[in-house]
Amino acid sequence: MKTREDALALDRDDPLAPLRDQFALPDGVIYLDGNSLGAQPRASAARAQQVIDAEWGEGLIRSWNTAGWFALPRRLGDKLATLIGGAPGETVVTDTISINLFKLLSAMLRHQAERSPERRVIVSERSNFPTDLYIAQGLIEQLGGGYELRLIDDPADLPDALGADTAVAMITHVNYRTGYMHDMPAVTQLVHDAGALMLWDLAHSAGAVPVDLNGARADGAVGCTYKYLNGGPGSPAFVWVPQRHHAHFSQPLSGWWGHRAPFAMQPGFAPDPGIARFLCGTQPIVSMSMVECGLDVFLQTDMQAIRRKSLALTDAFIALVEARCAGLSLKLVTPRSHHQRGSQASFEHPHGYEVMQALIARGVIGDYREPYVLRFGFTPLYVRFVDVWDAVETLRDILATDAWKAPEFAERGAVT
Repeated sequence: MKTREDALALDRDDPLAPLRDQFALPDGVIYLDGNSLGAQPRASAARAQQVIDAEWGEGLIRSWNTAGWFALPRRLGDKLATLIGGAPGETVVTDTISINLFKLLSAMLRHQAERSPERRVIVSERSNFPTDLYIAQGLIEQLGGGYELRLIDDPADLPDALGADTAVAMITHVNYRTGYMHDMPAVTQLVHDAGALMLWDLAHSAGAVPVDLNGARADGAVGCTYKYLNGGPGSPAFVWVPQRHHAHFSQPLSGWWGHRAPFAMQPGFAPDPGIARFLCGTQPIVSMSMVECGLDVFLQTDMQAIRRKSLALTDAFIALVEARCAGLSLKLVTPRSHHQRGSQASFEHPHGYEVMQALIARGVIGDYREPYVLRFGFTPLYVRFVDVWDAVETLRDILATDAWKAPEFAERGAVT
């Protein structure tokens, strides 16, 4: 892709191009932040209004049955499972990644304590998204000591970190900052060879790259729906557990929705025999209903087609940035290898925050992560090749003219 006309030609030949029309995207905006918050499916507003006006307003409490509210976490879980290599009955949409991590990590540690009490180490990466590490730290404190969070600084260090004391490896499939993607089957096998359980965080994978949890023989996974899956701000997350673990993974947040017979109103807790045991309390039905609108767009294509376009977009972006912005203090931190790259491109710049704010002011929306990283997420359902060209031209102009030095771009917002 050497000219803007080349980009337009690629868009004309793009088999996914018609799906862009199913998203409400503002005029004059190039949206490269679907890795933080996905764009709004056009169907979402109408769906939310239907839930509010018809199902709640008219159906009232009857809609728990008549509108299928009660079954929604499992029904959406089955739809989502097709994107992550899960079987029916292995996924529920519920709560947040942080809460679901607490549930699943607790269940895994308890299971290991019952069969191999000497295994008391959680292995993770220092570069993991902070909430994953915070949840592990908080759980260790709650368990009263005796457990350890062992952090590695490089993926190559994982074999040496695993041992006879390892209970769980908790790894994010695609790194939030760099876009580095782990080899899921190879890492899972390595962890299993050490006698440990494998917990994957799919926050930057679900809807972005092909995932086959069952094919990799993973032991559990969590992920969110508001990024690449376009579920809406704060939309519920999901938890996946393979059927082989349902009977012996007991999570600690034993709320009534996880009971085998919630409306029997029994005083003692008896977990659901299946994936519903990972539910806790009453679900946010309006938000959860909009998740389905995002999932339904994915069902019109397949993850292999999405992956092909994702790699083409990120290849083009990286090549153009390095050609058009050469000598302007940008350093690529995302892997060049397709096998190690998610659906983003990240560059370091000494004044990354200011540069990103200048981009946003001109309608190119990415985001910033400490330290120094400009992140650009590529959602193939709605990002075009011409967006790549125009974004790079805007970036080049901002850097070449020092436009980012305007004082307003140094002002920090609460969210970066």
